[in-house]
Amino acid sequence: MKRYKYQIETSDDAGVYRLNHSQAIVQTVDFFTPVVDDPYSFGQIAAANALSDIYAMGASPLTALNLVSFPIHKLDKSILLDILRGGREKIEEAGAVVIGGHSIDDPEPKYGLAVTGLIHPDKILTNRGALENDFLVLTKPLGIGIITTGIKRGIVSKTEENEAVKMMAMLNKTASEVACEVGVHACTDVTGFGLLGHLHEMMRASGLCAEIYTANVPVIESVWSCLDKGAIPGGTMANLAYLEKNLLPFCSERWKLILGDAQTSGGLLLAVEEKKKEELLRKLWGVNHYSRIIGRVYRGETGKISIYEDDMELK
Repeated sequence: MKRYKYQIETSDDAGVYRLNHSQAIVQTVDFFTPVVDDPYSFGQIAAANALSDIYAMGASPLTALNLVSFPIHKLDKSILLDILRGGREKIEEAGAVVIGGHSIDDPEPKYGLAVTGLIHPDKILTNRGALENDFLVLTKPLGIGIITTGIKRGIVSKTEENEAVKMMAMLNKTASEVACEVGVHACTDVTGFGLLGHLHEMMRASGLCAEIYTANVPVIESVWSCLDKGAIPGGTMANLAYLEKNLLPFCSERWKLILGDAQTSGGLLLAVEEKKKEELLRKLWGVNHYSRIIGRVYRGETGKISIYEDDMELK
């Protein structure tokens, strides 16, 4: 029985180890510096972000280990307690448990999780299963990286900040369950490489190319004002520079920035066949109203992405 599943070459979201014919464990790790000032919210966001890799593989999280870097002699310990409380509550919401962790004294706070999940070996979702003529569905709006940059610069209102925090702290749990129930061909979560980066990985792994129609792409409304004020993350610019040779952008520079924006705890990107797209959207909309069909998969130069600034013909 083959126990190992190597997926490094296709940049899948987590590692898989087969235990037996009916069980495999899925493992991932992620942590980062604060993206918001409130420690409790930071804990929730970091936990949701780490858990997302488990959901992107179609698995259910079981256990989590806290990973903590904290300047224990410079910041009040109550801040650390709030971070851990936010993380624990999000882990419990996911149906998992915290079973330990590790901490170090570090000048800059960092927090995240090592997560272990469980799945049937035959039901694993990967980013390499997209097929020609599949529709692409995104389950959360874009713009988090731009908005968190705006938060750091003090140009985002409290209401807009709260909206961004709510989006980042939202688990991909139900979206993953719906994707598994309906039966999608491929799945990945949209995080640091932005929508374009993760879509490029999916297309490269699947040996196909894709089209995106910006009129269909969900975006957090406050993104536009942040862009007008120059709130562009360095990670977003790095993403676009890396992907430049794989993009055919028939769109504005503003849209390129949004599509390449480095996300924190973004949504799932799903590839689904035409006959299942309406069922998938209906069930996703039963949870939230963010999910949209944003494009389609085609046969062509592997990994290429064409971006059109108009509506997509869905039939």
